Amino acid sequence: MIAVILSFSDDPARLDLRPAHRERSAALAEQGVLLAGGPFADQSGALLVFATDDMEVVRAALDDDPYYSAPGVRVETVQPWTIASGGIPSA
Repeated sequence: MIAVILSFSDDPARLDLRPAHRERSAALAEQGVLLAGGPFADQSGALLVFATDDMEVVRAALDDDPYYSAPGVRVETVQPWTIASGGIPSA
């Protein structure tokens, strides 16, 4: 798995791209590429967990979605991740 951590600023420009971004994310989830994703409760950023160890797949997903390069969105971390305990239930 690969985890992606985003940070958000107060720039509202990203909000215009959010509906299309959520459609892309839903499609990735349906394809089994995106395991989970969503904003932090304080809206300071978001966490995405991709169900792949292929960094190229994740980079392509990030590059294909203009939301990730929008003003107000910063990709902070893209890193392999392992569940050590528990699991990720379906939401």
